[in-house]
Amino acid sequence: MEETEQNPLVASHTSTRSLRRILVAGAITAGAVILPAAPALAAPITIPGVGTFEIPDIPGLPPLPAVPGLPALPAPAAPQVTPAAKAVQAAESKIGAPYVYGASGPDSFDCSGLVQWAYKQAGISLPRTSYDQASAGVAVSQSDLQPGDVISFYGGSHSGIYAGNGNVIHASTSGVPVKIAPVASMPYDGARRY
Repeated sequence: MEETEQNPLVASHTSTRSLRRILVAGAITAGAVILPAAPALAAPITIPGVGTFEIPDIPGLPPLPAVPGLPALPAPAAPQVTPAAKAVQAAESKIGAPYVYGASGPDSFDCSGLVQWAYKQAGISLPRTSYDQASAGVAVSQSDLQPGDVISFYGGSHSGIYAGNGNVIHASTSGVPVKIAPVASMPYDGARRY
């Protein structure tokens, strides 16, 4: 029998090609397993003051480390509503309610009755008459008025609640419902803060 000899160069070249084919096929298979066609999205990440971002979840990638030394940001505090702000809101809710002499709410008011009722909604007890309201609390200059301050007009015979921006909420007179008006529309007498 005749023996066939193989050329060592041909055998080496064939082995190299076979090895390359195996490596390419393996790499393609590994890539399909490791990196899916469309990576799944992880939970959105929110960066305060910047926005919310969708970050792809790549299998095998370790999670991002926390940045050391940076404290966690506290949740923003809910704005506190002061009694004065609550009184202004209560008075605003009655704009349009009828004026009735001697009435102190909840459906009709005279001037001091509106002031007393609004502050009662804020948990603060005020005197009943406009003269008494003008002498209680702490005196405030007109240049330092803040929303919620009780303003006296006409020598103390009329009162209202300062609403801010130069306006007062008051129950003015018979036939005129509770309204908002400029402080300058009446003769200013003084203001008190409760």
